[in-house]
Amino acid sequence: MDDIVKQALVKWPNVPDCYGWLGLDARGRWYLRDDAAQAAGPFPHSKGSLLQHEKLIEFIQRNYEADVEGQWFFQNGPQRVYVELEYTPWVWRIEPDFSLVAHTGVKAAALGCLEDECGRVYLSSAIGVGLVHTLDMEAVADAVVKGIWSPQAVRSAELPRQFGYVLSPKAHSMSR
Repeated sequence: MDDIVKQALVKWPNVPDCYGWLGLDARGRWYLRDDAAQAAGPFPHSKGSLLQHEKLIEFIQRNYEADVEGQWFFQNGPQRVYVELEYTPWVWRIEPDFSLVAHTGVKAAALGCLEDECGRVYLSSAIGVGLVHTLDMEAVADAVVKGIWSPQAVRSAELPRQFGYVLSPKAHSMSR
């Protein structure tokens, strides 16, 4: 977390959390979801506006983490901006040596390989589970052929419970 964010948390400790305004899609892209996008339906049905400002994206990615309930958020100064997830909190790109790089730039090693009922592939790691980016499916096939990964069947609806994350913090907050 950035030092300036830590300082803001100390200075303003009681800023209310923000729900529904930020989404992460299956390709690791961030979406800003204004009132109109939220009124049009839940994420990802209504995605909102694709964020393209490089410095803002870098700031979000440096300050992206999960709370104790498995809800992922971006710490924006003193305010937590909870993230609506399309599938998982991480979206993996696969390096030539089969190591992983998340959409945030964080590096990891695959501990397990999962395939859901729609053929989507997920890799578990020490930092959690992530969806493999669609452009890296050939690398998954190579890893399977080489015996590096052996996909296990999973139902996509079971992943949040199995790996301890919340797809929609907004819906979760309304159900409490």
